[in-house]
Amino acid sequence: MNMLPTLSNWVELFNHFASLSLLAIGGAITTAPDMHRYLVTEQGWLSETQFTSSIALSQAAPGPNVLFVALMGWNVGLNAGGGPQVGGVAWMLALLGMLIALVAIMLPSSVVTYTATRWAHANRQLRSVRAFKAGMAPIVIALLIATGWLLMAAHDQVAHDWRLWLLTAVTTLLVWRTRIHLLWLIGAGAVLGAMGWV
Repeated sequence: MNMLPTLSNWVELFNHFASLSLLAIGGAITTAPDMHRYLVTEQGWLSETQFTSSIALSQAAPGPNVLFVALMGWNVGLNAGGGPQVGGVAWMLALLGMLIALVAIMLPSSVVTYTATRWAHANRQLRSVRAFKAGMAPIVIALLIATGWLLMAAHDQVAHDWRLWLLTAVTTLLVWRTRIHLLWLIGAGAVLGAMGWV
């Protein structure tokens, strides 16, 4: 958005995030690949850097990791208003974008989760309920791998991204085989990024 968005732009953003909310099996982070497709590739409302920074900041910050959606909405609104240098209008659109994105991603999934978990708990002895739960596990793992792949292959160029891929492999091994706190690994990634190594 390089101009003031229309009402239909905001409604479209709300509807897209609300539909993703219903597909967010395993958390909102599993829908990140489609958010990237929609916000960066199709609409051009976010830059690649804004998209990955939104996820990285929310993962480093305390609190729920769904905050990355709020940051994406904030950046969409800020871009729509012409950037932070414009002033009040841009900040108001950023706040509006944040609220629209966050409500859209939280409301449908919260209602469905509340209703479905109560029903599933009451019927946990049914074979179909147990089969559904077992079948969801590989889907969640596949969605998490897709999100990791999206963040790792930032430029889709092996010659450019090999250091990022190496860092991802080392980090994965450290998380799997050690008890190093994740904040140390995020901090190490931030230092390497600041030094221009990844």
